[in-house]
Amino acid sequence: MDWPKFKRFVFVLFFLVLGKALAQKPEPPIPVEAFFGNEALYFQLVVKKKFTPNSRFNFFTVATYTADYENNREENSIVMPVQVSYDIGKGFGLMAGTDINSISGFSALVGPQFNYASKDWLIVNVASFFLNEDQDFKLFGLYEYKPAFNENLGLYTRLQYVYNQSWKLGTNNQRYLYLRAGLKRKQFIFGLAANLEQSGPFKEKGANYGLFVRWEFR
Repeated sequence: MDWPKFKRFVFVLFFLVLGKALAQKPEPPIPVEAFFGNEALYFQLVVKKKFTPNSRFNFFTVATYTADYENNREENSIVMPVQVSYDIGKGFGLMAGTDINSISGFSALVGPQFNYASKDWLIVNVASFFLNEDQDFKLFGLYEYKPAFNENLGLYTRLQYVYNQSWKLGTNNQRYLYLRAGLKRKQFIFGLAANLEQSGPFKEKGANYGLFVRWEFR
């Protein structure tokens, strides 16, 4: 993968989507996903919910866990941001929370966000300013397109990325691109998956390909 081009793509995609002031739509479901790859098992849980139906305050997390099949602890990783946000309007908001991961540990964070949800689309953009010694900055994007073929069956596609940069050190801590393509039958989704990652000061690369299954709790 050409990472410089990917970096430019991430920034362009983030601000193009962020610039579209879309109307608020119904809240998305709570999806649980398991990805059985050729290198590792990957788990992801996404929660984006209002505190009450009419509240401007929201809770958001994308909890992920990657486990090596040989149970090599150095290859296992966990990432769990926990954020509380306030809706300003038109999908825009401000968030504060924490980020917990096996690479850089724990840090408080703040930043803007943009969300949009409809029957066919889910868009989540978050820019996080870390209140840590390395002055990390992270862009997170999650984009789903899931049009229906008929009442029971539809297409499911997802692009998800992270770009994490240390402003103080001038180094990239982590970046990834996750891709999904499959079929959706009501709340059950299955298909092909790819996780492409690069992390650490030595820019260690990893690729995981396989099949995923997902259930959307409503």
